[in-house]
Amino acid sequence: MTTTRFAPSPTGYLHIGGLRTALFSWLWAKKNSGEFLLRIEDTDLSRNSDEALSAILQAFEWVGMGYDGDAIYQSKRFDIYQKYVDQLLAEGKAYRCYMSKEELTTLRETQMAKGERTRYDGRYRDFKGTPPQGVEPVIRIKAPTEGNLIFNDGVKGEICIASSEVDDFVIARSGGVPTYNFVVAIDDALMGLSDVIRGDDHLYNTPKQMVVYEALGFKMPNFYHVAMINNEQGKKLSKRDGATDVMEYKTLGYLPEALLNFLVRLGWSHGDQEIFSIEEMISLFDPNNINKSSSNYNLDKLLWLNAHYIKNMPHDKLATLLSEYGVDIGSHKQLDLILNATKERGKTMVELANQINIILNTPTTYDAKGFKKAFKGEATTILNDFSTLLKEEEASLESPADYHAIIQKIVEQKSIGFGKIGMPLRVSLLGKMTGSGLDEIMMILGVDETINRIEKAIAFKKQQI
Repeated sequence: MTTTRFAPSPTGYLHIGGLRTALFSWLWAKKNSGEFLLRIEDTDLSRNSDEALSAILQAFEWVGMGYDGDAIYQSKRFDIYQKYVDQLLAEGKAYRCYMSKEELTTLRETQMAKGERTRYDGRYRDFKGTPPQGVEPVIRIKAPTEGNLIFNDGVKGEICIASSEVDDFVIARSGGVPTYNFVVAIDDALMGLSDVIRGDDHLYNTPKQMVVYEALGFKMPNFYHVAMINNEQGKKLSKRDGATDVMEYKTLGYLPEALLNFLVRLGWSHGDQEIFSIEEMISLFDPNNINKSSSNYNLDKLLWLNAHYIKNMPHDKLATLLSEYGVDIGSHKQLDLILNATKERGKTMVELANQINIILNTPTTYDAKGFKKAFKGEATTILNDFSTLLKEEEASLESPADYHAIIQKIVEQKSIGFGKIGMPLRVSLLGKMTGSGLDEIMMILGVDETINRIEKAIAFKKQQI
């Protein structure tokens, strides 16, 4: 059975690079009717953050990527790791190293002076003497001294590392705290992982983990190391570029569907297809088709995808989501018209909420430049006559087209261009010169509110005289 995992550390928030890795793992498990597991790597007790852990779990819930079973916490498994440390010591596959920090520092300085790679020299590998006083030992595993460590990476192909490149690394620090590569290998094996999809910053952890797998007789999973996400200039992604807390994307008004669609295309493709439903992602995804090279973050692409999902979302669902952005239109009688009038103008939920509020909230201020341009000449008279016509025809105004007919009537009666009524009317209704269609706006507001806003704008004009 295909079993994958995602293993974040709760020392910081989940960012989009991590979410992409999790998505790839989740898709591969779902495609093969397998299991996707979540492991919280919280062995660094001094740096763990409850707030960060909560944000990680919230992010998974928000994007709809459920994991199977309960989350596994490494901090609750120290007894398991100790059992395997003891086993390796008993089998002669690991040993206590009494090298002091001063000795280690001296060794490294000597190696650097000779231009050699810094590494432990194995001086306690076969130590039989009396342990030095005052040194609490670390536990080191016996790495192979000859041959190569070879594995086939599903993204990068065959990886061959000379065994001499891997020294007898520490698997438990003084005091007994186990190290990263040791516990990761044990957990991946005990969790029954068939495939490990992770960032390629872990590529050279793999040989060390292979040493642990071999020493403990564990079956090694398939590895896929995914290239990093760069910014638009091809450099390391920073918070300014988008490497921020995943939940910040929700705050900024992005939809989870759009974010997942965006991330799946960063490093993976299916022909020229850009829009993928979750079902299509599951059906088409194969980690063997992940690109070897890094992908570049593209905000314009994310905004384009987000706009697509906003425009194509059912209105009842969109209205429910808008309530999280301070807009309550679920019971509005013109719900469909409101969304049809605004969703083409909102690339994010925040922008959409703003566009709706511009229509629904009576202006309290007016754009100075737009007001001056719109309220020239006969603008006040034209608006007064327009209001009169609206009131007279109120009973027959049942659609945006009916409101447009009133505008057209004023244009014809006064032999004026459309702008002579359109500009002052728009500024009166919205407080500025841009926005949705006037016909739709008036249909949403109704006759009384339309006239009320016109009268307020005229009154403001008189105050300026």
